[in-house]
Amino acid sequence: MTAERPTAPRPGDLAAGLAAGLADERVDHRFKALPPDADGLTVGALAAERRNLFTGGFTTPVLALSAESVEHNLALLETYAERHGLAFAPHGKTSMSPQLFADQLKRGAWGITAAVPHQARVYRAYGIGRIFLANELVDAVALRWLAAEMTADPEFRFICYVDSVRGVELMEAALRAAGATRPVDVVVELGAGEGARTGARTEADCTAVADAVAAAGSLRLVGVAGYEGEVPEADPERVGAWLRRLVALATAFDGEKRFAGADGIVISAGGSAWFDAVAEVFTDVPELSLPVIKLLRSGAYVSHDDGHYKHLTPFNRVPEEGALEPAFRLWAQVVSRPTGEQAFLNAGKRDAAYDLDLPEAQVVRSGRDGSVRPATGITVTGLSDQHAWVRTEEGAELEVGDWVGMGLSHPCTSFDKWQLIPLVEADGTVADYIRTFF
Repeated sequence: MTAERPTAPRPGDLAAGLAAGLADERVDHRFKALPPDADGLTVGALAAERRNLFTGGFTTPVLALSAESVEHNLALLETYAERHGLAFAPHGKTSMSPQLFADQLKRGAWGITAAVPHQARVYRAYGIGRIFLANELVDAVALRWLAAEMTADPEFRFICYVDSVRGVELMEAALRAAGATRPVDVVVELGAGEGARTGARTEADCTAVADAVAAAGSLRLVGVAGYEGEVPEADPERVGAWLRRLVALATAFDGEKRFAGADGIVISAGGSAWFDAVAEVFTDVPELSLPVIKLLRSGAYVSHDDGHYKHLTPFNRVPEEGALEPAFRLWAQVVSRPTGEQAFLNAGKRDAAYDLDLPEAQVVRSGRDGSVRPATGITVTGLSDQHAWVRTEEGAELEVGDWVGMGLSHPCTSFDKWQLIPLVEADGTVADYIRTFF
């Protein structure tokens, strides 16, 4: 009888296993809004109770994630990437949640994108095997950690930006001092234009950086990358033109045999506002000397929002491809109703994103009988540290004790205010809790 061959682990299995361990953490005062009578329970035990967000002992303010909307969004970007032949490394800075990372990997993600070393350390602690750092890494302490991590795990794949000769010199010196046993893969970052954020500004600057990488024994050039969201006065034409420059740079570098030591060529772009343009331009990447990884990095899609990305999402331009669903709702309670035109809620800057837009009052849940109605005539006009200022129009129904459900703008500054977020089903049942590490 022939022995069965062991099944190879699927991408995300290790991450999912490690993230599952978060269920063993004890609930206590560290976590905002959780029921006081749950203190001492593990997160897993509390989730198993399937309490109701409104009647299960949660205190206000409380941030909730829609279980159905998160699942919808994960599935939508998975199929979008597959349809357009894109690899996907969603930006983990959005959620900093190992549970969501594991879900993204199960949904076909190539890896997870990071911005700073702390994020990469969190990723590694929860089993992420491929990390794309969308920044130049020049911190000697972080590079020493990276060298040790790559030595300890030969399967670990790490890629980061380089955008300056000085940056290459600092990386080379730190990695040599750390005794790096294999080179760190890098991609030259092409800046999005004058006045944009990081990145070498011209093709000549990019070539100088690539020359420096070629002279550095501790680095290996594997591609080019950038962020089209920083294109000045961005519109489809300008963004498309910059993306074509990025592809042309990769093609030129390949013709000059600059990727000779690589296993494949990475061409990476893609925030959450222009991934349709990335998909369109990357379709026309010519055949190069090595397999090409067309790496998309959009991250805000996992929760989407009711403000900034609601207006910017590419699905507004290509509705036939689907639509993301806003998954966040912040619930706060009316704690003061001093006049017929004004009310105050007990959620403020410590609880809600406010850097791009103020929260949007959407529904009111009666403090008397639990009935839910639209938040007609109710507008959030400002935030203090722990209060939302609310204007009410004539006839608006709102009284002390009512709960107000608000939509939020900008996922990245919504997740970071909460360490443990209830994942809530449509009927208010809390099915799980999403742990974050900011």
